Amino acid sequence: MSRDTPEIAAARIEAEQAWAQLSDTARELQAELEEMFSPQTWARDIWEGAKSKGADLAEEAVDVVRKRPGIASGVVAAIALFFAREPLIDMAGKLADGVKRGHKARPAKARTDKPSAAKARPRKPSTRPKATETIE
Repeated sequence: MSRDTPEIAAARIEAEQAWAQLSDTARELQAELEEMFSPQTWARDIWEGAKSKGADLAEEAVDVVRKRPGIASGVVAAIALFFAREPLIDMAGKLADGVKRGHKARPAKARTDKPSAAKARPRKPSTRPKATETIE
C-alpha cells in the first residue's frame, strides 16, 4: 500500500463521511417511502380525507337548511317517502281493500232467541176505513 499525502487522506476521510451520510439519508428515505405506501397509511389518509369531506358537506348542508328550511324539509320528506315506499304501498292497498268492503252489504248481526222489543209489541188497529167497506 502506498503512502497517501495528507491531502489525499483528508479527501478519503471526507468521501467516507459523505458516503455514510448518503447511506443514512437513503435508509431514511426508504423508511418514509415504505410508510407512505403502506396499506395502513393509505387507509388512514383515506379515512381522514373522508372525515374532512364529510364535515365540509355537513357544514354546507346546515347552511342550506338555514337559508331554505322549507325546501330542505321537502327534500327530507321525499327521501323518507322513497325509502318507505314499500310499506306505504302495502298500507294504501289495505286501506283500499277496506273501503271496497265497506260499500258491500254489511253482514247481518247475530240473531238471538229473544224477540226484540219492536216485535213483541202488538199492532194498533187502523182507524181509517178500508176502501172496500160499504156504509149502510
